[in-house]
Formats: sequence, C-alpha cells, structure tokens
Amino acid sequence: MKTYKIASIPGDGIGVEVIDAGLHVLEALAERDGGFKLDVTSFDWGSDRYKREGTLMPADGAEDLRDFDAIFFGAVGAPDIPDHLTLWGLRLNICQPLDQYANVRPTRILPGIKSPLAGVTAKDLDWVIVRENSEGEYAGQGGRSHRGQPHEMATDLAVFTRVGVQRVMRYAFELARSRPRKLLTVVTKSNAQRYGMVMWDEIAAEVAAEFPDVTWDKILVDAMTVRMTMKPESLDTIVATNLHADILSDLAAALAGSIGVAPTANLNPERTSPSMFEPIHGSAFDITGKGIANPVATFWSASMMLDHIGETVAAERLMKAIEVIMANPDFHTPDLGGTATTDQVTAAIIDVIRARND
Repeated sequence: MKTYKIASIPGDGIGVEVIDAGLHVLEALAERDGGFKLDVTSFDWGSDRYKREGTLMPADGAEDLRDFDAIFFGAVGAPDIPDHLTLWGLRLNICQPLDQYANVRPTRILPGIKSPLAGVTAKDLDWVIVRENSEGEYAGQGGRSHRGQPHEMATDLAVFTRVGVQRVMRYAFELARSRPRKLLTVVTKSNAQRYGMVMWDEIAAEVAAEFPDVTWDKILVDAMTVRMTMKPESLDTIVATNLHADILSDLAAALAGSIGVAPTANLNPERTSPSMFEPIHGSAFDITGKGIANPVATFWSASMMLDHIGETVAAERLMKAIEVIMANPDFHTPDLGGTATTDQVTAAIIDVIRARND
C-alpha cells in the first residue's frame, strides 16, 4: 500500500474548518479504495502564531515541507493583521521558495449551480486559468522612502524573466493540448506596459511554434473581462501574469456561481519540490465559526491533489461525488443560496463516496 506524506496547513478563519472537512473526505477515499493511505502532519502556521511569536511560520519553514508529497492549505489572513504581512509571511513564503510557479485554477459550472450570466451553461463555461505564480507583479521588488513626508515614494517593481515566462507559457500550451478543444488564450497588457508585456507576447509566439496543434490567440486584460462575460464559450485554457490571473480567476469563480467552489493548485511541474493545493476563497472571518463555510472548493482542491500524486481513481471519484451533491440544492451552503452547513455537505460527500459501486 502506497503512503503519501501530506502537510496540512489550515491557517486562518474558515481555513481551519474546510481543511478539517477535506481531511475527513480524504480519509474516506483512502478507506474506500484501500490502495493508499495518507500520513498527515499538521502545521499551526498562521495569524495566531504571528500574534504569539511575531512570525506566521518559521524562517526555514519551506525547507521543512520539502520531504512531503503535497501540501494541503486552508487560508491566510486576519482582520487585525495587515493583509500584506499575512500573504507574504505564509502563502508566498511557501510558494516562492518551493518554486510553485504554475498556479492552476479550473473553473466550470457544476451541476445544480447557476451562473449569474443569463443563459450560460456548463458547456459554455469550462475554463482553466494558468497564473504565473513566482514573479511578475508579485516579485516582491520595491520599497518606500521618505516615509511620512509630502514627497514620500513607494515602488512595486514587476519583474518578468525570460525563463519565468517561457516555463509558464510552455506549461499552459501543454495543458491546452491535453484538453479537448486545444485552445489557449494569452492575456497581457502590452499596449501600455511596453517592456514586460511585450516580452510576454513575443515569448508566447515563440512557444506556440512548438505546439502547432494548439490554436491560440492573445488579448488585453481589460478586453478579457468583457470576453469572459459576453463570450464565455470562446475561452478554454487561459494564461496570464501573477496579478492579471489573480483578478481574472476571481471573476471566473463568480461567473461560475460562487468563489466557494473554486479550487487552486500551486504546482511545481518538475516535481523538484512539493506542490500546494488550496481553495481560493480566503479566510472569510465574517463567517468563521458559524459552520456555514462551503467546503466544495477544498474538496475540489483535494481532488487535484490526489490527481497530482497519482491517485487518479480516487481523484475522479471525489469529483463525481462533488457533482452528485451539488446537483441537490439541499446541500447548497448560503453562498449558493442554500441553508446547508459545512458538516452536512461533508457528510453527504462521504456518503456518496462510500455508496458508489464503480
């Protein structure tokens, strides 16, 4: 029996609740299939640790994660700690040292969920957004000077490297090739950002030559928001910079019905370090402790994690269970207009996993 070492980092807010739910579901899958088990180690990194010790995670925390097969992450952020401290102190402090440069965010309308776009169905909106996850606008380069003075200055430098753009572009083309439509849209802002974004366009054209079977086009990020809402059926696989894809993927989640069902994989495609899987909804302190957080994004992220480590049967089984449960409005949480609780959705998913005969 194969044993996988999983690092669990619940983090903050509802992250603790949904990761707990996700681990219960993963346990049920391991028991159901019998061919693997998960050795889970939990890390108490997050805002509570910051308040106790002044750091969200140990200085060498990323190194402590290298021996794991995957990382299961909840959320980071607290209302009484500035967001830039929590983001850079935990999530980015893991993603960047472990070179998780491809952030992959699938988006589709699940059974039983309606898009806010009139007449748009699951066949019209089935996308995967690839976000460059290691540099760009979130490279961390910049600073502030003359603080408090009238001439105070702040800079954030977007950094684009040829190797960084090439590798995420190649990953996106390979992903597009693996999907039925073999269609890729490259998003930039090269009319206004005439250096980094123009390089993106040039490298996209260079890499495209390696994938003659993939149809591709490029579009400016502002025009992309219009296309996503007006012509969702024209899109399939999408690649964009760290900032642009961050924004577009939240829009995509809303167009698919709820950010509460949106998953993420922070991938190191070469597998030189573990990849990290998380829901994108954040810590949501406004509903923390109420038992109504939607765990579906976490379950979908768990399915992506299982697929990544090679347990494809269990991954598919979990996605099928998600689709079965989401088709029933009795198991919709408040973000979907329902009244179901986190525990009710979790129990229902587990029941389906245990009951299926395939």
